[in-house]
Amino acid sequence: MLPTAQIDRIAARFEEIEAQLAAGHGDMVKLAKERAQIKPVADALAEYRAAESERDSLEAMANDSDAEMAALAREELQALKERLPALERALKLLLIPRDAADEGSAILEVRAGTGGAEAALFAGDLVAMYRRYAMLQGWRVTVVSISESDLGGMKEAILMVEGQGVFAKLKYESGVHRVQRVPQTETQGRIHTSAATVAVLPEAEDVEIEVKDSDLRIDVYRASGAGGQHVNKTESAVRITHIPTGVVAASQEEKSQHKNKAIALKMLKARLYDAERQRVDSARAADRKDQVGSGDRSERIRTYNFPQGRVTDHRINLTLYKLDRVIAGDDLSELIDALAEHDQAARLAALDGQA
Repeated sequence: MLPTAQIDRIAARFEEIEAQLAAGHGDMVKLAKERAQIKPVADALAEYRAAESERDSLEAMANDSDAEMAALAREELQALKERLPALERALKLLLIPRDAADEGSAILEVRAGTGGAEAALFAGDLVAMYRRYAMLQGWRVTVVSISESDLGGMKEAILMVEGQGVFAKLKYESGVHRVQRVPQTETQGRIHTSAATVAVLPEAEDVEIEVKDSDLRIDVYRASGAGGQHVNKTESAVRITHIPTGVVAASQEEKSQHKNKAIALKMLKARLYDAERQRVDSARAADRKDQVGSGDRSERIRTYNFPQGRVTDHRINLTLYKLDRVIAGDDLSELIDALAEHDQAARLAALDGQA
């Protein structure tokens, strides 16, 4: 069953926009953007209704007194009836409410959790996995900040991942990632369990969140850590504090203070935007309890078991016995795609319940 009331509203709105654009009324840019968002639904609806109309005509022709004509109509009717469910499903998928942030870029934050030095090494493995996955997707990755551990791992890493549909893919990675393996420092071969947390924040566009200059405190300071002589001799690092909320963002990886300020401001907006999203999502928690894309960072979402060579995503009970390829980033897409399909199926079921 299709949600006819929702479809009728969209179809009516599309016709209204078309009329306004043709007459040159209203905000042309805003109307054109809304039209682009609605058009796929309007086109799919037109195709579905045309198929329904053709079905009705063929059903009438199937009872024609001309036996040859009736047989031909029945043959075409059978083919059309087989095609209609696919058209209906395609239309339903377009009706699923989309996350406005899905098409944009994202900020990826990985932090070592419980497990000491081994947790930091695991956090480093996750960062390498995401960088490889991003490269395979054709995305651009910029290191915002990295805090390395003594043994070569990472206490914290913040990456800016830019490209089409980044957040739509990476949003499923938010949560606690657990690793089970024998640490490099373990002399008796005992398996240890460690963890790292991943947070994926959608990049906030200027139109989505407004940050007043008067609400910001900007501090510049001398960067520390790796980066050569320049990074330690000039005050190129930037830290921005949003005074009303206390949210802080900093960047020190670039040599230019101007570039670091731009990156820090992007991060700040993303964190403010994400905080608002989290607030709204919490209010709707009951409505999305069956969805996998909640982004709850306190939830243990995945276990990487090295002795058995398996990785298990606990949200959809999916286990892959190819841990080496997943942690290398080459087959991470199998997990992310499965999560997206599960989420899509849950949203379709919810849509069917509204019909």
